[in-house]
Amino acid sequence: MKKFLTWVGLVSISLAAIVIGAQSAKADNVYYKNCSEARAAGAAPILRGEPGYRSALDRDNDGVACEQ
Repeated sequence: MKKFLTWVGLVSISLAAIVIGAQSAKADNVYYKNCSEARAAGAAPILRGEPGYRSALDRDNDGVACEQ
């Protein structure tokens, strides 16, 4: 029984890693044409390093795009 529970735990961890990896890959492809689009998606403000951030949306280059 102990070996079975260990196996179940390993499978669960592996599946969680796959799901998190898929979400990360999907999030990296985020692109907002402008801040209105980012706000409509509920993503604003966008911090540098977050999916969807790009310098063209950060007017004052402070690392926060689409701030109010």
